[in-house]
Amino acid sequence: MKSFLSSWSIKPVTLGRVFKICLLLLLLLFTVSIVSLFVGAADITLITVIRDLLPLGADGHKALTPAEKSILLSIRLPRVILAGLVGAALSMSGVVFQALLRNPLADPYILGISAGSAVGAVTGILLGAEGLILGISGMAFLGAILSVCVVFGIAGTGRRLETTTLLLTGVMVNAFFSAVILFVFSISDHLQLQRAIYWTMGDLSLADGQAVLYAGFFLFIGMAFIYRYARSLNILATGEETALQLGISVGKTKIILLTAASLVTATAVAASGTIGFVGLIIPHIMRLIVGPDHRLLLPVSLIFGGAFLVLADTMARCLVSPAELPVGVITALCGAPYFLVLLHRRVSP
Repeated sequence: MKSFLSSWSIKPVTLGRVFKICLLLLLLLFTVSIVSLFVGAADITLITVIRDLLPLGADGHKALTPAEKSILLSIRLPRVILAGLVGAALSMSGVVFQALLRNPLADPYILGISAGSAVGAVTGILLGAEGLILGISGMAFLGAILSVCVVFGIAGTGRRLETTTLLLTGVMVNAFFSAVILFVFSISDHLQLQRAIYWTMGDLSLADGQAVLYAGFFLFIGMAFIYRYARSLNILATGEETALQLGISVGKTKIILLTAASLVTATAVAASGTIGFVGLIIPHIMRLIVGPDHRLLLPVSLIFGGAFLVLADTMARCLVSPAELPVGVITALCGAPYFLVLLHRRVSP
């Protein structure tokens, strides 16, 4: 198996190969999404939906009831789409952070983005921000942006951005915001506390058409922008000195990509809460299979990350049905063992 993956990953990256692999993964994403649509507490089958699209005799009655249509189109479909978008965004951001920071443990939350977003969200829950224009998601996004501004403001020196300083600043900002979150928890009542904790573990249950539209628009722009720098990421991976010799403005490129990945992560977290391990393990899995070339690694991580989170959210809905688990619990249960095995293989002689 290992030799097969090695031979697969060293094949040259061509447009045809990128298209074929992405098409295969899109088929996987489509299959997982269809399964997710028809799995849940309400028994709605694909055959029933197909029958509903066709007239059933002279009376013209449809197979789906209004309640089933509402469940399918207003609850499950937006949730599946949002899960795919968030999984894609976190996976692609994880690729960028691991490449630029040259740290295999880097994930989209390494700069304190999740903690800042959580501060905004739990503060919004405490203040009852659902009735405001911004809402909980807007407050979460502002909190994430605040954390990004603080980290870059402290770590940035002119046009330079030292990796070590950036990581240490992210750790400290994350620790500070985590303390703020604990303080907010301590002054919240029972219902507010339950909702806030659920949000910090990842919550896609409130997905609706408006959330999907807003998140999809900004995530699509951000991910398309990042992909434009795929060749630059390949050059930076060879070393900053080599990149400078090849005409890459290292400092400027790092700032642009880290900012873009941070904004993509902030949008994803604002829409879904904190969902761990997706941006950490998916890039590792895809890098093992297709190799380190970012012209291929970025799109396959995007698609596979979306499929993975759709599947994880389906499991979260079904394992303790009719109750639900936070999707972050499922991603942690899947991701933590894999990452420990991966770490053991790296340190073993």
